[in-house]
Amino acid sequence: MPDHPHPSRKLRLWEALALSVGLMGPTLAMGLNGAGVAATVGKAVPLVFLLGLLGVGLVGYGFWRLTQHFHHAGSVYALAGATIGPRAGFFGGFALLGTYLAFLVCTLAATGVFAHAFLHALGLASTGPWAAVAVVAALGVTLLNSRDTRRTARTLLITEGIGIAAMLVLALVVIGRTGTGSAPRHQSLDLSVFTPGGASFGAVMTATVFAFLSWAGFEACASLGEETDNPRRNIPRALAGSVLLTGVLYLLMMFVQTIGFGTDGKGVKEFAGAESALVALSDDYLGTWFSLVIAFTAVASAFAAALSSSAAAARMVSALARDGFGPAELARTDPVTGAPTRALWLCGALAGALTAVMYGLGTTAFDTYYWYATLGVLCVLVVYAVAGAGVIVFTLSRRGAIPRRELVIPLAGLGYLCFVFYRQSTSQDAPYTYFPWIAAAWCATGLAVVLFAPSLAGRIGARLTSELNGGQGPHQEQSPEPPATDSMKVIS
Repeated sequence: MPDHPHPSRKLRLWEALALSVGLMGPTLAMGLNGAGVAATVGKAVPLVFLLGLLGVGLVGYGFWRLTQHFHHAGSVYALAGATIGPRAGFFGGFALLGTYLAFLVCTLAATGVFAHAFLHALGLASTGPWAAVAVVAALGVTLLNSRDTRRTARTLLITEGIGIAAMLVLALVVIGRTGTGSAPRHQSLDLSVFTPGGASFGAVMTATVFAFLSWAGFEACASLGEETDNPRRNIPRALAGSVLLTGVLYLLMMFVQTIGFGTDGKGVKEFAGAESALVALSDDYLGTWFSLVIAFTAVASAFAAALSSSAAAARMVSALARDGFGPAELARTDPVTGAPTRALWLCGALAGALTAVMYGLGTTAFDTYYWYATLGVLCVLVVYAVAGAGVIVFTLSRRGAIPRRELVIPLAGLGYLCFVFYRQSTSQDAPYTYFPWIAAAWCATGLAVVLFAPSLAGRIGARLTSELNGGQGPHQEQSPEPPATDSMKVIS
């Protein structure tokens, strides 16, 4: 891949924070993720997202701590490789590849959902098969990623910002009308949505997997270390800020959607059955013109998420193939843009084929989104667990300045991740009960490589970690404490 000069202008804290929030795709998350939660816990959707925020906070604490020491380790698997060893980096990277591929399919399906919502808002009775939109989107993201995507990504991020602003306007209107008794069906401002109501504890905890989906990729700002001014200070701040800001936004919008549809049985049923809840609420409370704005920005948000997932998956496939895990052709890059074109077309073709299969089986775009999103989240839970273990190992090794008394926080985060995975495996109806086994099988494949081809896994893991630091290995800020002795070093 050709060398690229370092950017002459460094990102300020607020710019890194804005990019982090934008890359999480909050318009997409708020448009789709609440309905699945409502189907599981009824009106207690805001409570589920509050618990999800606490869980993400426990997990994110470890990343916050590590980015104070490894601000150039540009992804979660690089942090695992830098703290535990290159084989852990390979395992984390392989599990994350499963997340990227699943997210590519689910975001293509989401593009289909929102495109149909936009066409319906325009008054078109027939919008065609959703899979056609998704396949065209797959072709589009592949072509764009084969070229310089900076201008495209910037435009999509601006559109995401417009979507967030529009959501806030909708929130003000819904809260105002429900608070003054002028809602369409006389819905009221009901704070009991922050209690379980009739939902069991198990149902609430099971639903947090859908809430966790909204924060998936919250650690993306770690990849901005090289471009950010004073990364040792600003990257941890951007990471914490992105979690808190999106947490407040998600809690607000889930509260707004729940009371907007109504907390009675009819309202909950409408919320759970809405394929695009924000578009439906916009139409009810502000009119068709506003629902068109929301739908358009949601399409852009979903497409941007697909663009990001495609690029990340292809980059990982190319990196694996370059070191002998897969055909060497997949490692070829464009001599001008440096894009891994063969890997991009493979990922795009695979996502398009899976989309066609789902459509052929009669699966709706909404179900396709949720099924593959669940698979992706289950894989990323494993990745976050490996990174969490890296926080614990790094703390115990005394290579940094993290006090051992803080171990209780990453341990609690690990417990949360394991509990959510367990609940997802035992407390769901088919087909959701199958997904943990599929995710486990994917991750077990990566583990098998670590166990039976350790030198290959170690070589790939070391390359994945070092390349994210410009080929110089994981960059660790020097601690005021003495360096670790040999007896403290982690065996990879």
